[in-house]
Amino acid sequence: MKERILQTLRDLRKYALDKGDELTLFYHEEDSYLMRFANSSISLNTNEHLIRLDITAYSGRKRASYELITDLGKLDEMKQGIDIAAEMVRHAQPLTYQPTVPVFAESFADESGYDLALAQISNEERLQYFNTAAKGLETEAIKLSGIFSCGTNIIAQINTLSEHTQYFKTSDAQVTVVLAHSTLKWEVTAEQSAQKKSDLDPIALRQDLAYLVGHYQADTPQQIPLGSYDIVFGSAATAEMLGFMNWIGFNGGSVKRGFSFLGEDKVGQKVFSDKFTLIDDPNRLETFPFKSDFTGIVRNPFPIFQNGVFQGFTWFQDDADEFGAKATGHTVGHKSLVLSGGDRKDVNTLQDLVHLPREKDILYIPFLHYMNIVNPSKGIITGSSRFGALLLKQDGSVVVPYNVRLTQSLLDIFGDKVTWLSRATVPYNSSQSYGARNPTAIIVPKFIRVNDLEISLSNSSY
Repeated sequence: MKERILQTLRDLRKYALDKGDELTLFYHEEDSYLMRFANSSISLNTNEHLIRLDITAYSGRKRASYELITDLGKLDEMKQGIDIAAEMVRHAQPLTYQPTVPVFAESFADESGYDLALAQISNEERLQYFNTAAKGLETEAIKLSGIFSCGTNIIAQINTLSEHTQYFKTSDAQVTVVLAHSTLKWEVTAEQSAQKKSDLDPIALRQDLAYLVGHYQADTPQQIPLGSYDIVFGSAATAEMLGFMNWIGFNGGSVKRGFSFLGEDKVGQKVFSDKFTLIDDPNRLETFPFKSDFTGIVRNPFPIFQNGVFQGFTWFQDDADEFGAKATGHTVGHKSLVLSGGDRKDVNTLQDLVHLPREKDILYIPFLHYMNIVNPSKGIITGSSRFGALLLKQDGSVVVPYNVRLTQSLLDIFGDKVTWLSRATVPYNSSQSYGARNPTAIIVPKFIRVNDLEISLSNSSY
């Protein structure tokens, strides 16, 4: 299959060269499977196999793209797509800069992120995963829902300036399991990411669910007072905040457009806590990495923050072209962000966190929902805890809080208010469900404690 894909791209390249066209051909193939649960039964079990071909034509500073969903056996259809893109670029308005069409020095292929066992996991195995994760936790009132999404992703490309090709193949799975009470209207969630089949661990996921269900069943929910709290964020909340930072923080194009809370003067300056070290590490297979970017730059670990000190912006090639910067090997479908763990070795599970001695109340927030940007230039974001949060009281008791909203600057959240990070880390799957399959995960500490953060809203019900 690999050779057939690459040969098809070579044939299309020859067709374009014979016509005198300058273009890039970006091939994306996905084999996707989705099992969805609702009301303790399978509500959807589906799969799709899609091939997309994105054709971008160039003429000086002009650029035009045409995408089609096709099949490897439809070469004539793909050639028609080339004709359409070539015609479109004739009528395009020129850009204010010269876009780069990469010249690959050599061909590149990477299948290290592909696991055949995960790619071929059966319906029976997916169902067994859910049965194991929810075993003994469902009742007449507590119902199971969630998704098991998995698949294979192939990306390949070629252009008319070079005969060399790129080829990437990965496997991935994203699991979300939810237990919801039909009358009390609470729900608890646990998630898992997998790059290979052996990463799947429904027993560990069940432990998290069972612990939360126990508290949500036994404890009376409360509206907690507004004010400042010492907050422990779970891996999902931390990863989602880093996702926003990736957008409005260290992205070179964003800073040039005034959509970042970092300025060029911050390079080499201490911005965050000295406990905060963030790198883009394409060696971590859990992040479904690209070991070469789409312009042919070999990707190595790229430090973004080292002990809180900002090391530099990441540059997508097109942004670098527009603003006269140097691309940094980040012209990829997603980065491989890794936030280093800390020195807290005794907090590996939620139970460990709850059993820690505490000198004051601590608010545990595992997820942040309905997140959005309030002010990008100040790094202010907002999000709601919804369900799964716990208020760990100083006296050792545990309270289930109603929804609270956090509206804070990332500069404060990851700044000097950070008290500790757990040594243990976990990949959090942040893949989106819409558009072409693009498996994405961020590696983060399981828990991060940040002191003295303000709660801006506290609901009186779920």
